[in-house]
Order: sequence, then C-alpha cells, then structure tokens
Amino acid sequence: MSAQVLSKPIPYAALTTVDKRSNLSRKELIEEYIKPGLPVVLTDAAAKWSALGKFTPELFKEKYGHLTKEIKGQTYTMAEVVDIIRNPTPGVPVPYPFCLNVDQAFPELMAEFKPQINLGKPDRVQHPLLSKMMLLNTVVNEIFLGGAGSCFPYLHVDALFLHTQITQLYGSKDFILYSPDQTPYMYPKQDNAKVSEVDIFNPDYEKYPLFRHAKPVRVTVEEGESILFPTKWWHTTQIHEPCISIARSYLNEWNWADFVQDNFELRKKRYPALALAMLAYGKALGSFINLQEKITAPV
Repeated sequence: MSAQVLSKPIPYAALTTVDKRSNLSRKELIEEYIKPGLPVVLTDAAAKWSALGKFTPELFKEKYGHLTKEIKGQTYTMAEVVDIIRNPTPGVPVPYPFCLNVDQAFPELMAEFKPQINLGKPDRVQHPLLSKMMLLNTVVNEIFLGGAGSCFPYLHVDALFLHTQITQLYGSKDFILYSPDQTPYMYPKQDNAKVSEVDIFNPDYEKYPLFRHAKPVRVTVEEGESILFPTKWWHTTQIHEPCISIARSYLNEWNWADFVQDNFELRKKRYPALALAMLAYGKALGSFINLQEKITAPV
C-alpha cells in the first residue's frame, strides 16, 4: 500500500473479525477494503465457477492421482494424499501443504475458474511488459489439498508482497490473520523477513514474549467463498475436514511499489547491477501502466 496515500489511519486495531459480503460492487470493494488494506470474504464472487460442486478429492485422485509433491522430505502422490484425507489416522496429521501449480500441472482447469475475481484494478501479473524474472518463480495459481489436522507450516507474509485471493472449492478452511502493524510481535526470521519464527499453535512465550501482544483475526472460509487479503498481512491456515482450495497471487497499483522494491532487496547483495536495473525498470513500468490504466480502465 505504499503507493497509496491514505486520508486516515488504517483501522487495524478495531478489527475483530473479517467481513463476509455478497453483491459487493467494484467501487465498494475498492473503497471499503482494497484502499484501506482490509481483508474481506466474498460469499458469491465465485458463484458462476464451473469448478464449484465438481472439484472433489475423488476427481483429483481419478484424473491426477499420479502427480507428486515432496512434503518434509517424503514424496506423496495425489492418490495417496486423497486416501489419507478421506481416511485420516487419529493423531497423525495429513501431509500439508500438498499444493500444485495449476498452470504447470493442469492448465486445462483454468477455464473452470471464470469469471476471474477482480480486486478492483487490472491484474498486472499478466501484463505483457512484466518480466517473468520479477516474479522470481512465484506460483500465481495454486491448488491446495488438505484434511483434518492440516495446518500451514508457518506464519508468513506472501512472497514479493503480492495480494492474496483464495477460494474454497471443496470443504472449509480457517484463516488466522495478523494485521501489518503487528509485525514487531511476529519475530521475522533473519534470513527471510516474511516468515515468523513463532509456532502460533504452540507459542513459546519465554522465547518470543512480544507475541503475547499479537491479536489474531480468525475467519472460517466456507465452500464457495473467497477470501481476499492485501499484502503485508501475516497469515496461516488450519483445516478440520477434507478441503480443496485455489490460491491466486495478485498484483496491482496498490502493491506495485512494494513488489518492485522487494525485487531489488532480494537481488542487491548477489546481483547489484541487475537489482538496480530491475528497480529502474519496475518504477518506469509502473508509471507507464498507471497511465495506461487511467486511459483504458478508469476507476
């Protein structure tokens, strides 16, 4: 949000829950959530997706059971994970995250996720002038399968300060969020400031005493619902039933400056000349796209 000048402080302190909204207009989404930098659950944004009611664990086992993913040093097939999800062993967590790049593993499924959910501005991830180098191998569209007892392995902020959009295709998922102003309580890792050292499900308050002051906001996203949260929100997830979701990374005017700066920061030590060149290119491209959007898609 560094590219956006706010007229009043962001009301993080007053936030105790995440709104669930339906029939939200593009203008309402921008003014009430995107500009203020607040998360929201849209209950009907994916209502027309053909994927809803169709994408089940059984379908993925039948069509994509051979696909594999390594989790904590062990390789699992999609078929194996679906069997574990369907018949969990008490006390044994389901391997997670079992996630696959949609564009690589099953690109034909992208047609099932239309119309795409728009966060209020054109998605710059797909802009033809955006160098793929600037995405640093970030997965833009990713499907996650999980089951009872699964939780994301760490509290984090998403890569490159991209916005996040996650839709529940099957089952529900709990999201635990911490607003950006609580970063001083998060104990970011020395080698990756976007990942917290704290295990929020079993916090060590002696080692991380400031985490006592952290105030989470928890929301359950049900099947068919989509959660949108802006960059810099710390988050993790917890699952209590068979669950399939699709996550999409999103880039627009409001996180462009952070995205460009992070590209620079991640390269400046090893490739200083390249980092400076990409910083200059990113700033120039941002100005160009701002003008282009103002002409072609004014808000």
